[in-house]
Amino acid sequence: MKTLKILYTIAFLICLSVISTQTAFAQESPMEEDYYKIMKVSSPEGTLLEVGGLAMMPNGHLGVATRRGDVFIVENPTSPRPYFRKFASGLHEILGLVYKDGSFYCAQRGELTKLTDTNQDGVADLYETFASWPISGHYHEYSFGPKVGKDGSFYVSGNVAFGNQEWWRGESRVPYRGWVIKITPYGAIEPFATGMRSPAGLGIIEGELFYTDNQGDYIGSGGLWHLEKGDFTGHPAGLAWTGLENSPLKLTSAQFDAVVDPRKVKDANGRYIKPENVVDEEFITLYEAKEKLPNIKLPAVWLPHGIHGISNSEPLEIPKGHLGPFEGQVLVGDQGQSKIMRVFLEKVNGEYQGASIDFRSGFQSGVLRMVFAPDKSLFVGETNRGWGSAGEANEGLQRLVWNNEIPFEMRTVKSMPDGFEIEFTKPVDVNSAKDLASYAVQSFVYKYHPAYGSPPVNIVDNSVTGVKVSEDGLKVRIIVDGLRRYYIHKISLEGIREKKEFHSLVHPTAYYTLNNIPTGEKLALTEVSQFNSVVEQERIKAEAAKKAATSKKPVAVTSQNIQTAPKAEELPSMEVINSLLAKNTCTACHQANKRQVGPSYADIAKRKYTNEQIVELIYNPKPENWPDYATPMAAMPQVPREEALKIAAYINSLR
Repeated sequence: MKTLKILYTIAFLICLSVISTQTAFAQESPMEEDYYKIMKVSSPEGTLLEVGGLAMMPNGHLGVATRRGDVFIVENPTSPRPYFRKFASGLHEILGLVYKDGSFYCAQRGELTKLTDTNQDGVADLYETFASWPISGHYHEYSFGPKVGKDGSFYVSGNVAFGNQEWWRGESRVPYRGWVIKITPYGAIEPFATGMRSPAGLGIIEGELFYTDNQGDYIGSGGLWHLEKGDFTGHPAGLAWTGLENSPLKLTSAQFDAVVDPRKVKDANGRYIKPENVVDEEFITLYEAKEKLPNIKLPAVWLPHGIHGISNSEPLEIPKGHLGPFEGQVLVGDQGQSKIMRVFLEKVNGEYQGASIDFRSGFQSGVLRMVFAPDKSLFVGETNRGWGSAGEANEGLQRLVWNNEIPFEMRTVKSMPDGFEIEFTKPVDVNSAKDLASYAVQSFVYKYHPAYGSPPVNIVDNSVTGVKVSEDGLKVRIIVDGLRRYYIHKISLEGIREKKEFHSLVHPTAYYTLNNIPTGEKLALTEVSQFNSVVEQERIKAEAAKKAATSKKPVAVTSQNIQTAPKAEELPSMEVINSLLAKNTCTACHQANKRQVGPSYADIAKRKYTNEQIVELIYNPKPENWPDYATPMAAMPQVPREEALKIAAYINSLR
C-alpha cells in the first residue's frame, strides 16, 4: 500500500510539472487580435460616418447610412482607396438600411423610406414614404431597422420614450413605441410583438426574427430574444396599445401591474420617487412572472451587463467560411463597450437557448451595425451618439479581417441532462481536460423590477464533479451539480490547454442561458475523470504538514519569535486592483483618467468621498450626482465589501 501511495504521489507530481510547463507556454498564448485584424475604411475628409445602417449591394458596393441623415454608396469598399458617393441626404436619424429590388429602404424616426435612383445617375431622385407611424417628439423615440423576413415583409422596432416627472420610466406615448411592427410588401403596418425598451438590433437568424434589448427599467440585463407574433418580452410600456383592434396580444397594463409592482410611490411633496435596487429585498424574476403571465418571452440568451456589453446592438448570422469555424452562430455588437460577442444557439424542447462568448474588442467607437463583404470580411459601422463608448472616437467605419488561422476557442457549448458538452476548435491537452480544477461553474439570475437594471442575484457556485474527454480531444462533457433552469451559468475553463502548443483558450469563459434542461442519458461516475489537482495538492500539503508537526521539537518562547500585530493593510498592487476592476466589470464604464460611459476614477476622486461613501455609491448609485452622463450606473450590491473597499482606496489614491 505504501509503495502504491509513493507511485501515485510521483505520478501526481509529474502531472503538476506538465501543467506548470503548459502554464508557462499559456502565458504566451495568442489573443483575439492575432486572428482578427481591425482595419479602417478610408472615407473622404470631413465626412462624419456616425453609421446607423449598412447594406451590401449585389454588385459588391456598400450602402452606408448615417445618423445625420445621409446615405452613401461606397464603391470598391474593401480596397485601400474606396470611393464614396452621396446617394441621399436630408433624412432623420437613420438607424437601419437594407437593399431590396433595386432600392434602399431605411427607418427614419417616423417612417420607412424607400430610396430609388430612377434615372440611373447614381443619386436617389425618388424618396417615397413606404410606411409611417406616429412620433411624439421625445428624443428617445428611435426607430431601428428594417430587416426583411422570409415572406418579403419588413420589420422595424421602436424605442420607448421616458416620462417627464418620472424621467427614469419608459413609456409609450404613441403607437407603437416599445413594439416591433411588421410592414407587408405593400406597406401595411401590423403590430407584431411588444415588451421592448431599447431594441437597437434586429436580425434574421436561421430564417427567424431575433432582436436585442438594453438594460434598463424592467430589463435586468441585455439579451437576445427570439421573437414570434404576440410575444411580450418584458417591458410594460407597449401594453398601452394592446386594446387596439389589431393587437396580437391582449395583456393589459393593469394585469401586468398586478403581478409586477410598478413602484409608483410619491414623496411628501407629491413627486414620484425613483425606484432603486434594494439589497436583501423580496423580488420576482422574469421566469417567475411568466408563470402568471404566459405571454412573456424569455431571452434566448442573456448577455450579462458589463461583461457582454452594456448597449447591445445588431445580431448577425455567420455564414459558412466567414471568420472561422463558427458557421450558423451569431455575432452581437455592443455600442458601449465597442466590441462584438459570439452567440451559440440551440433548441431544447422547442425553445432557443445558448451561450455567449467574447469575440473581438477594440473598435474605435460603439459597434452598432455589421454586414459581411463579398471577400468574407466584416464591415462594422460605429457611433457613440454622445452616450460614450470604450472606443474614443464618435464615429467610424471599420473592417474585421480573419487571417485564416484557427483560434483555440470553445466552438459550441451544449446543454446536457447533467451538465454541459463543450466542443473546441482544436484538440485539448488530455491531462488539463481531465482535471476538475480546470473548470468552474457559477449560476445567477436577474431581478424583474422597475429599477434600472439588476445586479446578478441568487449567485451559487456549482460543483463540477466529473469530466469525460472525447477520444479525438475535441469535446469534453462535464457533470455539474445543481443545474438551475432559467439561470445563467457562467462556465470558466481557465485550466484548459491546447494539445499541440499548450495554449490557453483565447476566451475561456462562456455564459449559458439554461431555459430548459434536456432529458436523456446521464453520465455514470465510472466513465468520467474525478481527478482534481487542487484537491490532491492540498491533501499532499496536509500530509506533509502533519508529518512535519510530529517531528518538530518544542521551541522556547522568546522576544525574538513573538510575532507583532500586523500593520494596517496597504493599498493593493495595481495587478490586484486591475484584477478587481475587471472581475467586477468596472472597466466596462470607467477608466483611470478618461471619461468613458461613466466618469473617470480621477474625476470621482476629486469629489473627495470617503472610502465608505464610495462603497455605498457602488451599492446604491446616485445618477443625479453626474447629470452630464446619459447612462445611469446600475446598482452593484454583488461586489464583495472587501473588494469594494480596495477599489475605493484605489480611487482615492488618485487625488
